[in-house]
Amino acid sequence: MERPSWAPADVDSERPSVARVYDYYLGGSHNFAADRAFAEQVLKAMPSVVPLVRSNRAFLRRAVATLADLGIRQFLDLGSGIPTVGNVHEVLADAGITDAKVVYVDHDPVAVAHSRLILADVPGTAVVAGDLRNPADVLAQPQVRGLLDFSRPVAFLLVAVLHFVPDEDHPAEIVAGYAAAGVPGSHVVLSHAGLDRELTPAEAEAEEMYRKSPNPLILRTRQQVERLLGDLTPLDPGIVSPWDWRPERDGATVPEGEALGFAAVARKD
Repeated sequence: MERPSWAPADVDSERPSVARVYDYYLGGSHNFAADRAFAEQVLKAMPSVVPLVRSNRAFLRRAVATLADLGIRQFLDLGSGIPTVGNVHEVLADAGITDAKVVYVDHDPVAVAHSRLILADVPGTAVVAGDLRNPADVLAQPQVRGLLDFSRPVAFLLVAVLHFVPDEDHPAEIVAGYAAAGVPGSHVVLSHAGLDRELTPAEAEAEEMYRKSPNPLILRTRQQVERLLGDLTPLDPGIVSPWDWRPERDGATVPEGEALGFAAVARKD
């Protein structure tokens, strides 16, 4: 099969990529057969993954639009994956905002390669290869410092990513490290897979599949997610499911049933 134009020549199309699997869940087209096969295995055990992923992306759109309304024009998207299907720069462009700056950061060379190809001609954006677990290193990157002005408020986006960071890597300290770099009025946008109960056998099976993948998944409770925010102040409605965070903004329908994650936008005072 001919390699599509969006696919960098040096990526392995036979090995599933978490970033491309996520794109598949979103209904995107930046994925290969190996990604789709892995995704379908997960979905057999846990069909709710697709609504969870799509609710996270809808939350991202609403959060970015809300912060843009507050005057935020700088966004650092950490663990961004492949910027497709309604990502940050697209939300801002749709709102008619032309002066925003967006830096996408990911440690996965596959995601970085795809992102650089996709965003090559998009002004006001940059793609950085970096590990979000090391805030000082990410913040020191020339592309970050060159595009973002840290004397003005910055939005630090950690959407659907900290559940890939184990406790031994101190996720709360990671959040604090980025928040410390922002002036008052900066915000952290966070969403996280999790539950306040024991997993069902099917959910445990899906979690085990991700634990064996290159990016193991860690589910956390609402209280644990709250601790990740430290002394930041959550905006209304607080820490809720992704689809319960201001759904009225875009007329989203809140699905029935139990949420499988938590989300919040929190301000640095």
